[in-house]
Amino acid sequence: MTSETDSPQLVRGLGLVQATALNVANMVGIGPFITIPLFLKAMRGPQALLAFPAAALLVLCDGLIWSELGAALPASGGTYHYLREIFGRYRWGRLLPFLFIWQFLVSGSLELASGYIGGAQYLGFAFPSLPTAWGGWGGNVLAAAAALAVTLALCRPVRGAGWLSVVLCAGTLAALLSVIAVGLPHFDAAALAPAPGAFDMSWAWLFAFGGAMRVGVYDYFGYYNICHLGDEVANPGKTIPRAVIASVLIVTALYLAMNSTIISVVGWKNASESEHVASTFIEHVLGRGAALGFTALVVWTALAGVFAMTLGYSRIPFAAARKGDFFSIFARLHAADRYPVVSLLAVGGMTAVFCFLPLDAVIEATVTVRIVVQFIGQIVALHVLRATRPDVSLPFRMWLYPLPSLVALVGWTFVLVTSKPWFLLGGLGVIASGCVAYAIWRWQRQRQPLLRNEERPR
Repeated sequence: MTSETDSPQLVRGLGLVQATALNVANMVGIGPFITIPLFLKAMRGPQALLAFPAAALLVLCDGLIWSELGAALPASGGTYHYLREIFGRYRWGRLLPFLFIWQFLVSGSLELASGYIGGAQYLGFAFPSLPTAWGGWGGNVLAAAAALAVTLALCRPVRGAGWLSVVLCAGTLAALLSVIAVGLPHFDAAALAPAPGAFDMSWAWLFAFGGAMRVGVYDYFGYYNICHLGDEVANPGKTIPRAVIASVLIVTALYLAMNSTIISVVGWKNASESEHVASTFIEHVLGRGAALGFTALVVWTALAGVFAMTLGYSRIPFAAARKGDFFSIFARLHAADRYPVVSLLAVGGMTAVFCFLPLDAVIEATVTVRIVVQFIGQIVALHVLRATRPDVSLPFRMWLYPLPSLVALVGWTFVLVTSKPWFLLGGLGVIASGCVAYAIWRWQRQRQPLLRNEERPR
Protein backbone atom coordinates (compact mmCIF):
# COMPACT_ATOMS: atom_id res chain seq x y z
CA MET A 1 0.00 0.00 0.00
CA THR A 2 1.15 3.52 -0.72
CA SER A 3 0.89 5.61 2.39
CA GLU A 4 0.61 9.34 2.62
CA THR A 5 4.18 9.54 3.91
CA ASP A 6 5.76 7.64 1.04
CA SER A 7 6.38 10.85 -0.93
CA PRO A 8 7.71 13.37 1.62
CA GLN A 9 9.02 15.66 -1.13
CA LEU A 10 5.48 16.50 -2.23
CA VAL A 11 3.02 18.66 -0.33
CA ARG A 12 -0.56 17.47 -0.03
CA GLY A 13 -2.08 20.87 -0.63
CA LEU A 14 -4.91 20.17 -3.10
CA GLY A 15 -8.29 20.42 -1.44
CA LEU A 16 -11.72 19.67 -2.86
CA VAL A 17 -12.16 23.00 -4.67
CA GLN A 18 -8.74 22.83 -6.32
CA ALA A 19 -9.09 19.14 -7.19
CA THR A 20 -12.51 19.65 -8.78
CA ALA A 21 -11.29 22.70 -10.67
CA LEU A 22 -8.32 20.76 -12.06
CA ASN A 23 -10.63 18.00 -13.28
CA VAL A 24 -13.12 20.41 -14.86
CA ALA A 25 -10.36 22.42 -16.55
CA ASN A 26 -8.91 19.23 -18.01
CA MET A 27 -12.33 17.99 -19.21
CA VAL A 28 -13.45 21.29 -20.75
CA GLY A 29 -10.87 21.86 -23.47
CA ILE A 30 -11.62 22.25 -27.15
CA GLY A 31 -13.47 18.91 -27.18
CA PRO A 32 -17.06 20.19 -26.95
CA PHE A 33 -16.41 22.74 -29.69
CA ILE A 34 -15.21 20.20 -32.26
CA THR A 35 -17.40 17.16 -31.53
CA ILE A 36 -20.93 18.50 -32.10
CA PRO A 37 -20.86 17.70 -35.84
CA LEU A 38 -19.44 14.24 -35.14
CA PHE A 39 -22.13 12.97 -32.79
CA LEU A 40 -24.88 14.56 -34.90
CA LYS A 41 -23.57 12.75 -37.98
CA ALA A 42 -23.39 9.49 -36.05
CA MET A 43 -27.16 9.46 -35.39
CA ARG A 44 -28.33 11.93 -38.05
CA GLY A 45 -30.45 14.05 -35.78
CA PRO A 46 -30.73 15.86 -32.45
CA GLN A 47 -31.57 12.57 -30.72
CA ALA A 48 -27.79 12.17 -30.60
CA LEU A 49 -27.87 14.44 -27.54
CA LEU A 50 -28.95 11.35 -25.57
CA ALA A 51 -25.41 10.05 -26.01
CA PHE A 52 -24.15 12.62 -23.52
CA PRO A 53 -26.17 11.52 -20.48
CA ALA A 54 -25.47 7.90 -21.49
CA ALA A 55 -21.74 8.67 -21.62
CA ALA A 56 -22.09 10.55 -18.32
CA LEU A 57 -23.59 7.43 -16.68
CA LEU A 58 -20.69 5.35 -17.99
CA VAL A 59 -17.96 7.74 -16.80
CA LEU A 60 -19.76 8.25 -13.46
CA CYS A 61 -19.72 4.48 -12.83
CA ASP A 62 -16.13 4.34 -14.06
CA GLY A 63 -15.37 7.36 -11.89
CA LEU A 64 -16.36 5.32 -8.82
CA ILE A 65 -13.67 2.80 -9.82
CA TRP A 66 -11.10 5.58 -10.15
CA SER A 67 -12.30 6.99 -6.83
CA GLU A 68 -11.87 3.75 -4.89
CA LEU A 69 -8.46 3.04 -6.40
CA GLY A 70 -7.33 6.65 -6.02
CA ALA A 71 -8.44 6.79 -2.39
CA ALA A 72 -6.82 3.45 -1.56
CA LEU A 73 -3.57 3.99 -3.48
CA PRO A 74 -3.02 7.76 -3.63
CA ALA A 75 0.13 8.42 -5.63
CA SER A 76 1.22 9.96 -8.89
CA GLY A 77 0.75 7.94 -12.07
CA GLY A 78 -2.93 7.01 -12.04
CA THR A 79 -3.56 3.78 -13.96
CA TYR A 80 0.14 2.94 -14.21
CA HIS A 81 0.49 3.13 -10.43
CA TYR A 82 -2.66 1.07 -9.76
CA LEU A 83 -1.76 -1.71 -12.18
CA ARG A 84 1.79 -1.81 -10.84
CA GLU A 85 0.70 -1.98 -7.20
CA ILE A 86 -2.06 -4.56 -7.71
CA PHE A 87 -0.58 -6.88 -10.34
CA GLY A 88 3.15 -6.32 -9.78
CA ARG A 89 3.42 -9.22 -7.34
CA TYR A 90 2.44 -11.73 -10.01
CA ARG A 91 4.92 -13.25 -12.47
CA TRP A 92 3.09 -11.72 -15.44
CA GLY A 93 2.08 -8.61 -13.50
CA ARG A 94 4.66 -6.27 -15.00
CA LEU A 95 3.12 -6.76 -18.45
CA LEU A 96 0.01 -4.70 -17.68
CA PRO A 97 1.80 -1.52 -16.50
CA PHE A 98 4.08 -1.81 -19.55
CA LEU A 99 1.09 -2.22 -21.89
CA PHE A 100 -0.57 0.80 -20.34
CA ILE A 101 2.47 2.98 -21.05
CA TRP A 102 2.75 1.55 -24.57
CA GLN A 103 -0.89 2.24 -25.46
CA PHE A 104 -0.76 5.59 -23.70
CA LEU A 105 2.02 6.75 -26.02
CA VAL A 106 -0.42 6.10 -28.87
CA SER A 107 -3.74 7.16 -27.33
CA GLY A 108 -2.27 10.17 -25.53
CA SER A 109 -0.64 11.41 -28.74
CA LEU A 110 -3.92 10.86 -30.61
CA GLU A 111 -5.78 12.88 -27.99
CA LEU A 112 -3.27 15.71 -28.31
CA ALA A 113 -3.54 15.59 -32.11
CA SER A 114 -7.31 16.04 -31.90
CA GLY A 115 -6.77 19.32 -30.06
CA TYR A 116 -4.37 20.64 -32.69
CA ILE A 117 -6.59 19.53 -35.58
CA GLY A 118 -9.65 21.10 -33.95
CA GLY A 119 -7.80 24.35 -33.33
CA ALA A 120 -6.70 24.46 -36.97
CA GLN A 121 -10.28 23.89 -38.11
CA TYR A 122 -11.41 26.92 -36.11
CA LEU A 123 -8.63 29.01 -37.63
CA GLY A 124 -10.20 28.06 -40.95
CA PHE A 125 -13.20 30.17 -39.93
CA ALA A 126 -10.98 33.26 -39.69
CA PHE A 127 -8.83 32.32 -42.69
CA PRO A 128 -11.08 30.52 -45.21
CA SER A 129 -8.18 29.75 -47.55
CA LEU A 130 -6.35 27.71 -44.90
CA PRO A 131 -8.09 24.34 -45.51
CA THR A 132 -7.22 24.42 -49.22
CA ALA A 133 -3.62 25.57 -48.79
CA TRP A 134 -0.74 23.18 -49.52
CA GLY A 135 -2.83 20.90 -51.69
CA GLY A 136 -5.69 20.69 -49.20
CA TRP A 137 -3.40 19.86 -46.26
CA GLY A 138 -3.16 23.39 -44.92
CA GLY A 139 -4.94 22.72 -41.64
CA ASN A 140 -3.02 19.49 -41.04
CA VAL A 141 0.34 21.11 -41.76
CA LEU A 142 -0.47 23.96 -39.38
CA ALA A 143 -1.62 21.50 -36.69
CA ALA A 144 1.57 19.43 -37.00
CA ALA A 145 3.74 22.56 -36.93
CA ALA A 146 1.94 23.75 -33.79
CA ALA A 147 2.53 20.36 -32.16
CA LEU A 148 6.26 20.61 -32.81
CA ALA A 149 6.34 24.25 -31.67
CA VAL A 150 4.63 23.45 -28.35
CA THR A 151 6.97 20.50 -27.83
CA LEU A 152 10.00 22.73 -28.37
CA ALA A 153 8.50 25.36 -26.04
CA LEU A 154 8.35 22.70 -23.33
CA CYS A 155 12.02 21.81 -23.79
CA ARG A 156 12.95 23.72 -20.68
CA PRO A 157 12.76 23.26 -16.90
CA VAL A 158 9.15 22.80 -15.81
CA ARG A 159 9.34 25.78 -13.46
CA GLY A 160 9.83 28.03 -16.48
CA ALA A 161 6.80 26.58 -18.30
CA GLY A 162 4.35 26.34 -15.41
CA TRP A 163 3.31 29.98 -15.37
CA LEU A 164 2.47 29.88 -19.07
CA SER A 165 0.08 26.94 -18.66
CA VAL A 166 -1.78 28.85 -15.93
CA VAL A 167 -2.19 31.89 -18.23
CA LEU A 168 -3.33 29.77 -21.18
CA CYS A 169 -5.97 27.92 -19.14
CA ALA A 170 -7.70 31.15 -18.10
CA GLY A 171 -9.94 31.24 -21.20
CA THR A 172 -11.12 27.63 -21.19
CA LEU A 173 -14.31 27.93 -19.14
CA ALA A 174 -14.93 31.46 -20.45
CA ALA A 175 -15.36 30.14 -23.98
CA LEU A 176 -17.94 27.53 -22.97
CA LEU A 177 -19.90 29.80 -20.63
CA SER A 178 -20.01 32.58 -23.22
CA VAL A 179 -21.74 30.25 -25.69
CA ILE A 180 -24.38 29.34 -23.12
CA ALA A 181 -24.94 32.96 -22.10
CA VAL A 182 -25.26 34.18 -25.69
CA GLY A 183 -27.50 31.33 -26.82
CA LEU A 184 -30.00 30.89 -23.99
CA PRO A 185 -32.14 33.91 -24.97
CA HIS A 186 -32.48 32.38 -28.46
CA PHE A 187 -33.10 28.80 -27.32
CA ASP A 188 -35.76 26.97 -29.36
CA ALA A 189 -36.76 23.62 -27.89
CA ALA A 190 -38.76 22.71 -31.01
CA ALA A 191 -35.52 22.52 -33.00
CA LEU A 192 -34.40 19.62 -30.80
CA ALA A 193 -37.41 17.43 -31.61
CA PRO A 194 -36.20 14.15 -33.20
CA ALA A 195 -37.56 13.09 -36.57
CA PRO A 196 -40.18 10.32 -36.77
CA GLY A 197 -38.57 6.91 -36.46
CA ALA A 198 -35.48 8.29 -34.77
CA PHE A 199 -35.75 5.64 -32.04
CA ASP A 200 -36.63 2.61 -34.17
CA MET A 201 -34.32 -0.01 -32.70
CA SER A 202 -32.03 -1.97 -35.02
CA TRP A 203 -28.42 -3.08 -35.19
CA ALA A 204 -27.66 0.01 -37.25
CA TRP A 205 -29.21 2.21 -34.55
CA LEU A 206 -27.11 0.54 -31.82
CA PHE A 207 -23.89 1.02 -33.77
CA ALA A 208 -24.82 4.65 -34.44
CA PHE A 209 -25.54 5.19 -30.75
CA GLY A 210 -22.21 3.57 -29.89
CA GLY A 211 -20.49 6.01 -32.24
CA ALA A 212 -22.21 8.97 -30.58
CA MET A 213 -21.28 7.60 -27.13
CA ARG A 214 -17.61 7.37 -28.13
CA VAL A 215 -17.70 11.05 -28.96
CA GLY A 216 -19.39 11.77 -25.62
CA VAL A 217 -16.81 9.73 -23.71
CA TYR A 218 -14.01 11.60 -25.48
CA ASP A 219 -15.53 14.89 -24.31
CA TYR A 220 -15.52 13.64 -20.70
CA PHE A 221 -11.89 12.50 -20.71
CA GLY A 222 -10.11 14.10 -17.76
CA TYR A 223 -12.64 13.23 -15.03
CA TYR A 224 -9.85 11.13 -13.49
CA ASN A 225 -7.15 13.83 -13.78
CA ILE A 226 -6.84 14.33 -10.01
CA CYS A 227 -5.93 10.64 -9.62
CA HIS A 228 -2.66 11.36 -11.46
CA LEU A 229 -1.77 13.82 -8.67
CA GLY A 230 -2.59 11.59 -5.70
CA ASP A 231 0.65 12.47 -3.91
CA GLU A 232 -0.44 16.09 -3.68
CA VAL A 233 -4.09 15.70 -2.63
CA ALA A 234 -5.10 16.59 0.92
CA ASN A 235 -7.15 13.82 2.56
CA PRO A 236 -7.29 11.78 -0.69
CA GLY A 237 -9.74 9.24 0.77
CA LYS A 238 -12.45 11.90 0.68
CA THR A 239 -11.17 14.53 -1.73
CA ILE A 240 -10.56 12.28 -4.75
CA PRO A 241 -14.02 10.63 -4.84
CA ARG A 242 -15.82 13.93 -4.28
CA ALA A 243 -13.77 15.72 -6.95
CA VAL A 244 -14.33 12.98 -9.54
CA ILE A 245 -18.08 12.79 -8.99
CA ALA A 246 -18.57 16.56 -8.77
CA SER A 247 -16.61 17.23 -11.96
CA VAL A 248 -18.67 14.70 -13.95
CA LEU A 249 -21.94 16.26 -12.76
CA ILE A 250 -20.77 19.83 -13.43
CA VAL A 251 -19.45 19.09 -16.92
CA THR A 252 -22.55 17.07 -17.84
CA ALA A 253 -24.72 20.09 -17.09
CA LEU A 254 -22.40 22.43 -19.02
CA TYR A 255 -22.17 20.16 -22.07
CA LEU A 256 -25.90 19.55 -22.33
CA ALA A 257 -26.59 23.28 -21.96
CA MET A 258 -24.04 24.31 -24.58
CA ASN A 259 -24.76 21.57 -27.12
CA SER A 260 -28.53 21.89 -26.97
CA THR A 261 -28.28 25.69 -27.20
CA ILE A 262 -26.07 25.61 -30.30
CA ILE A 263 -28.18 22.97 -32.05
CA SER A 264 -31.45 24.74 -31.28
CA VAL A 265 -30.18 28.01 -32.75
CA VAL A 266 -28.17 26.80 -35.75
CA GLY A 267 -30.20 23.68 -36.55
CA TRP A 268 -28.85 20.16 -36.41
CA LYS A 269 -28.25 19.86 -40.15
CA ASN A 270 -26.19 23.05 -40.30
CA ALA A 271 -24.36 22.08 -37.12
CA SER A 272 -23.46 18.64 -38.48
CA GLU A 273 -21.84 20.17 -41.58
CA SER A 274 -19.70 22.83 -39.87
CA GLU A 275 -16.06 22.36 -38.86
CA HIS A 276 -16.26 25.39 -36.56
CA VAL A 277 -19.83 25.18 -35.34
CA ALA A 278 -19.41 27.36 -32.23
CA SER A 279 -18.02 30.23 -34.30
CA THR A 280 -20.84 29.76 -36.80
CA PHE A 281 -23.26 29.96 -33.88
CA ILE A 282 -21.75 33.21 -32.57
CA GLU A 283 -21.80 34.68 -36.07
CA HIS A 284 -25.47 33.75 -36.42
CA VAL A 285 -26.37 35.55 -33.17
CA LEU A 286 -23.85 38.42 -32.87
CA GLY A 287 -22.24 38.85 -36.27
CA ARG A 288 -18.89 38.19 -37.93
CA GLY A 289 -16.80 40.46 -35.72
CA ALA A 290 -17.89 38.80 -32.48
CA ALA A 291 -17.41 35.38 -34.09
CA LEU A 292 -13.81 36.21 -34.97
CA GLY A 293 -13.12 37.23 -31.38
CA PHE A 294 -14.73 34.04 -30.13
CA THR A 295 -12.66 31.99 -32.57
CA ALA A 296 -9.52 33.44 -31.03
CA LEU A 297 -10.82 32.33 -27.61
CA VAL A 298 -11.44 28.78 -28.88
CA VAL A 299 -7.95 28.58 -30.37
CA TRP A 300 -6.62 29.86 -27.03
CA THR A 301 -8.56 27.08 -25.32
CA ALA A 302 -7.10 24.47 -27.68
CA LEU A 303 -3.59 25.75 -27.06
CA ALA A 304 -4.12 25.73 -23.30
CA GLY A 305 -5.31 22.13 -23.37
CA VAL A 306 -2.54 20.71 -25.54
CA PHE A 307 0.15 22.67 -23.70
CA ALA A 308 -0.90 21.30 -20.31
CA MET A 309 -1.51 17.76 -21.60
CA THR A 310 1.82 17.57 -23.43
CA LEU A 311 3.58 18.62 -20.25
CA GLY A 312 1.77 15.97 -18.18
CA TYR A 313 1.66 13.16 -20.73
CA SER A 314 5.40 13.35 -21.43
CA ARG A 315 6.09 12.60 -17.77
CA ILE A 316 4.19 9.27 -17.72
CA PRO A 317 6.60 7.18 -19.87
CA PHE A 318 9.48 8.95 -18.09
CA ALA A 319 8.18 7.96 -14.65
CA ALA A 320 7.65 4.34 -15.72
CA ALA A 321 11.14 4.11 -17.22
CA ARG A 322 12.66 5.64 -14.10
CA LYS A 323 11.04 2.92 -12.01
CA GLY A 324 12.30 0.22 -14.34
CA ASP A 325 8.95 -0.58 -15.97
CA PHE A 326 9.60 0.77 -19.49
CA PHE A 327 12.46 1.26 -21.94
CA SER A 328 15.31 2.93 -20.06
CA ILE A 329 15.93 5.47 -22.84
CA PHE A 330 12.69 7.20 -21.82
CA ALA A 331 14.25 7.96 -18.42
CA ARG A 332 16.92 10.20 -19.94
CA LEU A 333 16.99 13.82 -18.83
CA HIS A 334 18.37 16.77 -20.72
CA ALA A 335 21.94 17.30 -19.56
CA ALA A 336 21.53 20.98 -18.69
CA ASP A 337 17.84 21.68 -18.07
CA ARG A 338 16.92 18.23 -16.63
CA TYR A 339 13.60 17.70 -18.42
CA PRO A 340 12.66 14.22 -19.83
CA VAL A 341 13.95 14.86 -23.33
CA VAL A 342 13.27 11.48 -24.98
CA SER A 343 9.79 11.09 -23.53
CA LEU A 344 8.81 14.66 -24.46
CA LEU A 345 10.13 14.42 -28.02
CA ALA A 346 8.47 11.01 -28.52
CA VAL A 347 5.06 12.34 -27.48
CA GLY A 348 5.46 15.53 -29.52
CA GLY A 349 6.71 13.72 -32.60
CA MET A 350 3.94 11.11 -32.58
CA THR A 351 1.37 13.87 -32.08
CA ALA A 352 2.66 15.74 -35.15
CA VAL A 353 2.34 12.59 -37.26
CA PHE A 354 -1.23 11.94 -36.09
CA CYS A 355 -2.18 15.50 -37.05
CA PHE A 356 -2.40 14.30 -40.66
CA LEU A 357 -5.33 11.98 -39.88
CA PRO A 358 -9.01 13.00 -40.10
CA LEU A 359 -10.44 14.40 -36.86
CA ASP A 360 -13.20 11.78 -36.54
CA ALA A 361 -10.66 8.97 -36.97
CA VAL A 362 -8.35 10.48 -34.35
CA ILE A 363 -11.15 10.81 -31.79
CA GLU A 364 -12.51 7.29 -32.36
CA ALA A 365 -9.02 5.81 -32.14
CA THR A 366 -8.26 7.79 -28.96
CA VAL A 367 -11.17 6.15 -27.16
CA THR A 368 -10.93 2.66 -28.67
CA VAL A 369 -7.22 2.17 -27.97
CA ARG A 370 -7.61 2.93 -24.26
CA ILE A 371 -10.55 0.71 -23.39
CA VAL A 372 -9.03 -2.75 -22.89
CA VAL A 373 -5.87 -2.00 -20.90
CA GLN A 374 -6.86 1.16 -19.04
CA PHE A 375 -10.58 1.08 -18.36
CA ILE A 376 -11.37 -2.64 -18.37
CA GLY A 377 -7.98 -3.33 -16.81
CA GLN A 378 -8.82 -1.07 -13.87
CA ILE A 379 -12.17 -2.79 -13.34
CA VAL A 380 -10.36 -6.12 -13.01
CA ALA A 381 -7.72 -4.48 -10.81
CA LEU A 382 -10.33 -3.19 -8.37
CA HIS A 383 -11.88 -6.63 -7.93
CA VAL A 384 -8.43 -8.21 -7.49
CA LEU A 385 -7.57 -5.54 -4.91
CA ARG A 386 -10.69 -6.27 -2.88
CA ALA A 387 -10.22 -10.03 -3.09
CA THR A 388 -6.48 -10.36 -2.48
CA ARG A 389 -5.21 -7.28 -0.63
CA PRO A 390 -6.69 -7.06 2.86
CA ASP A 391 -3.58 -5.07 3.82
CA VAL A 392 -4.83 -2.12 1.73
CA SER A 393 -7.37 0.05 3.52
CA LEU A 394 -10.30 1.36 1.49
CA PRO A 395 -11.24 4.83 2.79
CA PHE A 396 -13.81 5.06 -0.01
CA ARG A 397 -15.93 2.12 -1.09
CA MET A 398 -17.93 2.12 -4.29
CA TRP A 399 -21.63 2.65 -3.71
CA LEU A 400 -23.77 -0.42 -4.45
CA TYR A 401 -20.67 -2.53 -5.15
CA PRO A 402 -20.25 -4.32 -7.54
CA LEU A 403 -23.12 -2.87 -9.63
CA PRO A 404 -21.35 0.31 -10.87
CA SER A 405 -18.28 -1.68 -11.93
CA LEU A 406 -20.50 -4.11 -13.86
CA VAL A 407 -22.33 -1.20 -15.53
CA ALA A 408 -18.95 0.29 -16.47
CA LEU A 409 -17.77 -3.06 -17.84
CA VAL A 410 -20.90 -3.42 -19.98
CA GLY A 411 -20.62 0.21 -21.11
CA TRP A 412 -16.96 0.00 -22.12
CA THR A 413 -17.58 -3.30 -23.89
CA PHE A 414 -20.47 -1.75 -25.81
CA VAL A 415 -18.37 1.24 -26.85
CA LEU A 416 -15.58 -1.11 -27.91
CA VAL A 417 -17.59 -3.62 -29.97
CA THR A 418 -19.55 -0.89 -31.77
CA SER A 419 -16.30 0.64 -33.04
CA LYS A 420 -15.61 0.48 -36.74
CA PRO A 421 -13.68 -2.71 -37.59
CA TRP A 422 -10.49 -0.87 -38.53
CA PHE A 423 -10.35 0.95 -35.20
CA LEU A 424 -11.15 -2.21 -33.26
CA LEU A 425 -8.37 -4.07 -35.07
CA GLY A 426 -6.08 -1.10 -34.55
CA GLY A 427 -6.73 -1.11 -30.81
CA LEU A 428 -6.03 -4.83 -30.61
CA GLY A 429 -2.95 -4.27 -32.79
CA VAL A 430 -1.58 -1.76 -30.30
CA ILE A 431 -1.95 -4.37 -27.54
CA ALA A 432 -0.33 -7.07 -29.67
CA SER A 433 2.59 -4.82 -30.62
CA GLY A 434 2.90 -3.90 -26.95
CA CYS A 435 3.32 -7.58 -26.06
CA VAL A 436 6.11 -7.85 -28.63
CA ALA A 437 7.72 -4.68 -27.28
CA TYR A 438 7.44 -6.10 -23.75
CA ALA A 439 9.33 -9.24 -24.80
CA ILE A 440 12.05 -7.05 -26.35
CA TRP A 441 12.19 -4.90 -23.22
CA ARG A 442 12.54 -7.96 -20.98
CA TRP A 443 15.33 -9.29 -23.18
CA GLN A 444 17.05 -5.90 -23.17
CA ARG A 445 16.61 -5.52 -19.42
CA GLN A 446 18.46 -8.76 -18.73
CA ARG A 447 21.51 -7.48 -20.62
CA GLN A 448 21.74 -3.84 -19.70
CA PRO A 449 21.91 -2.19 -16.28
CA LEU A 450 18.88 -0.08 -15.40
CA LEU A 451 19.26 3.65 -15.16
CA ARG A 452 19.14 4.42 -11.47
CA ASN A 453 19.14 7.44 -9.24
CA GLU A 454 17.92 9.76 -12.01
CA GLU A 455 17.03 13.20 -10.76
CA ARG A 456 13.48 14.43 -11.10
CA PRO A 457 12.92 17.01 -13.86
CA ARG A 458 13.22 20.57 -12.62
